[in-house]
Amino acid sequence: MDAVLDWVVGIMKTIGAPGVGLATALETVFPPVPSEAVLPLAGYTASQGHYGLVAAIVWATIGSLVGALVLYYAGAVLGARRLCAIADRVPLVHARDVERAIAWFEAHGRAAVFLGRLVPGVRSLISIPAGVNRMPLLQFAGYTTAGSLVWNAGLIIAGYQLAEQWHVVEGRMGEVSNVVYVLLALLLAVFVVRRLRGRTSPTS
Repeated sequence: MDAVLDWVVGIMKTIGAPGVGLATALETVFPPVPSEAVLPLAGYTASQGHYGLVAAIVWATIGSLVGALVLYYAGAVLGARRLCAIADRVPLVHARDVERAIAWFEAHGRAAVFLGRLVPGVRSLISIPAGVNRMPLLQFAGYTTAGSLVWNAGLIIAGYQLAEQWHVVEGRMGEVSNVVYVLLALLLAVFVVRRLRGRTSPTS
């Protein structure tokens, strides 16, 4: 992984902010490359003056969308069963990772594409069930862009602020994940309560 991160830094320093987009696209398609390391590292590289902070966030979000579209079309063309079989052949990826993303999509519907981008372990693979279910492409792109923007901006800004201590972000992602899970549970609870109230309210 250190060799991969060294290569990522080299790309970012050589071609600037577009290199952040390239690295983010790759980590989206290949989940073993963690965004929890790539994105803070992109922020740190920005803090050294190789490119601007806003440019890093914009290009990272573009890269996330490109990578998500690759997985979306993979889901649409190959289907869940074939992709589960392929996942078992990829190092550090398992069929259960794809199955978990499918379960997320089934539980949360199309909103899972936005919510899933904020959940480590789901964020990349959530594009697969969206493709399998032929979610409308523009809607998929909108949810993906919004969720990716939130995730990318948070990690890149953290890396930018921490500078040489950027690696602290990856170590704290467990705590961040717990906060995200709580927030998502609250959002889901609010959604369910509103739906129930809508069904029980008297019609005019």
